[in-house]
Amino acid sequence: MPIAIERGRVPALLQLAKGLVLAHATSASEAPLRIALVNNMPDAALEDTELQFFELLSKAAGDLPLTLQFFSLPDLPRADSGRAHLEKFYFGLDELLRARFDGAIITGTEPRRPDLREEPYWPALLELITWAEENTSSTVLSCLAAHAGVLAVDGIPRSPLADKQFGVFEHQVMAPHPLTAGLGATMRVPHSRWNEVKADALESRGYEILTRSPGAGVDLFVKPRRNSLFVHFQGHPEYSARTLLKEFRRDIRRYLRQERDTFPTPPQGYFDAEASALLTAFRENAVAARAQESAGDEDMFSAFPEAAVAATIQNTWQPSAATVYRNWLHFLCDKKQATQSPAPISSAVRT
Repeated sequence: MPIAIERGRVPALLQLAKGLVLAHATSASEAPLRIALVNNMPDAALEDTELQFFELLSKAAGDLPLTLQFFSLPDLPRADSGRAHLEKFYFGLDELLRARFDGAIITGTEPRRPDLREEPYWPALLELITWAEENTSSTVLSCLAAHAGVLAVDGIPRSPLADKQFGVFEHQVMAPHPLTAGLGATMRVPHSRWNEVKADALESRGYEILTRSPGAGVDLFVKPRRNSLFVHFQGHPEYSARTLLKEFRRDIRRYLRQERDTFPTPPQGYFDAEASALLTAFRENAVAARAQESAGDEDMFSAFPEAAVAATIQNTWQPSAATVYRNWLHFLCDKKQATQSPAPISSAVRT
């Protein structure tokens, strides 16, 4: 079933995606699930994040009709290009706070302060969480948003890690739950973060841990909040196949520009032997060139074997990610059927 973008505000990358329609009139009996995507990612990742969640929801939805509407927190640092994108394709937070959606997905952003409560967007995030408790059947909080959510509601602080948690990790399914139905014993999930929330702190405050990894800690955990089930991911099941490669490439560029002291550690469980050999050779040359100052950062960076490495990458986590989100959508559908359907959405043109 195609996904509809409400009121025709379709970002450029999504205009090329398969399974897209603009929102069209429906009767109450066939009204689609309405999902609010509150995308708080930095400018460089805004459109990639839109596409990642669109593609994941497309795979998860099956025959369920969905509509998607884009929002973002105010007071996030934005360049002119980012602000222009939001003005063209996103709706204001005030509109979201006056509405009801079946589900919401709230992404993280790049932290600027060690204490998230000092971030300029913190008051708006608190208002958003309070809204979601009353006006969704379930809300997903992704990565930094999960950390912010447990801090805001239960005072659980995040703990810094000795090194970046970076790669694709195998997680054990810890408890039966509607969200983990059909997963089997394990699921693979990408992570990219410098902090974590710990299992004992979560369990002591009533969170149910659904998946956990010896190498990456807790990933998926849940807790009911008023009218809504809050679903938290420390990882990024929505990531596309090459997202971690893009992050690794960005960190290498920072190293070559001497914006960081050490060559970045490659993502774990992500590259095969062929790609690892290519990257090891590049690392040796890059470290030697920087030590001798024998090449400019752009000259060295141009030798990065991106195409050859990208050709080896397999999205090994997408099937389990689609399963979890399919379960989430069916949870929303069951809740919707148990209550009055929302008003029909506005009419628009099919594309």
